[in-house]
Amino acid sequence: MITRKRLAAGVCALLAALTAGLALPAGAAAGEPTGQDAPKVDLVLDVSGSMRARDIDGQSRMAAAKQAFNEVLDATPEEVELGIRTLGANYPGDDRKTGCKDTAQLYPVGPLDRTEAKTAVATLSPTGWTPIGPALLKAAGDLDGGDGSKRIVLISDGEDTCAPLDPCEVAREIAAKGIGLTIDTLGLVPTAKLSRQLSCIAEATGGTYTSVEHQDELTDRVNQLVDRAADPVVTPVPAEGAAECTGAPALKSGLYTDREEFGQQRWYRVDVLPGQELRASVSVAADRAVNPAYGVLLRAVTTHGREIVRGEAAGDGRTDVISTGLRYPEPERDDSDGDKQAAETVCLAVSHSFSAASGVKTTPGLPLELTVDVVDGPGQAGDVASFGLGRGWWLLGALILTGFLAGLVWGWLSRWRVAVWRTN
Repeated sequence: MITRKRLAAGVCALLAALTAGLALPAGAAAGEPTGQDAPKVDLVLDVSGSMRARDIDGQSRMAAAKQAFNEVLDATPEEVELGIRTLGANYPGDDRKTGCKDTAQLYPVGPLDRTEAKTAVATLSPTGWTPIGPALLKAAGDLDGGDGSKRIVLISDGEDTCAPLDPCEVAREIAAKGIGLTIDTLGLVPTAKLSRQLSCIAEATGGTYTSVEHQDELTDRVNQLVDRAADPVVTPVPAEGAAECTGAPALKSGLYTDREEFGQQRWYRVDVLPGQELRASVSVAADRAVNPAYGVLLRAVTTHGREIVRGEAAGDGRTDVISTGLRYPEPERDDSDGDKQAAETVCLAVSHSFSAASGVKTTPGLPLELTVDVVDGPGQAGDVASFGLGRGWWLLGALILTGFLAGLVWGWLSRWRVAVWRTN
């Protein structure tokens, strides 16, 4: 006899299958190889003696890092090759020369065995020095080979203790090699000096710096960075925005970088044909100490100064990046007379309300990333349908029909069960 549970399971399975169909892009099969080497991530963890401090949610910094690593290892995408390197984990003595060589590969970069990696992390105990520069050099070697994305995630609670090998200079040296390696840094309960050093390391390779004071912040941020390694690699193109729309650079679909000074507005131009849709987003990074109130505004404006649409975001407190976006569909125009339809020039204006903290340099401006995508509008060939349903409204129809039939069957079974109950 068909039970309610079995019927519900069947309906859920059908809906799941249809939903899976929605998620697959046209012309691609699940598990189809991309032809690119696997992305690689090396987590570099400070295991120096200062990690004993108990100031992260009532537990030691080391305990918070271990818990975060265990959760990150569980969530690491299958396609990411991940490794773990330590600094200051093995030498407890006072000899500086020996302490500054104390960096080791705890788990090699490669396909992830989660149990083995967690077992290795469990053995760590706060021990020695903080050789950040030497650890970064070794980590770059850990990621050698292949053409996939490469990312170092450095987690430390103290500044480097092994100068004159300046970790900022090490990061610049790595960037100068042109191997496409990004270094992201996280400071655990950081001092101002540590924040400056970790920010410098990250900026040298186009990475990000994050201040962390809670265990869940550490877990979330490392997860984000590991996930980001699996994203397709896109090389940004430098674009120098103008002070007004007239004379602004003309952009096509792509990813662009620029810098915007405090209190400044940057303009860019994009041509949009009738029937096309402009999708744009901007991210502004706080790569230095800023005041806690901030916002970012992205506007689409006509060449005559009329605002078409805007996207904005704001907040207060500590942040590293703030982003917003907009969409503007250019309506179809009548071309019955056979004339070629001209493109409309849309002016994009970017502004932010970050302000520099006392004593902080205001130049160069804050880094911004602008994404521009001009596509055929909803209903046009080559674009996805509105609301992310994918090409082919038959999928929506199938979902509606499935729900309708499931409702009929459920109702019939309910009436039949009531009738049987009354008969008995």
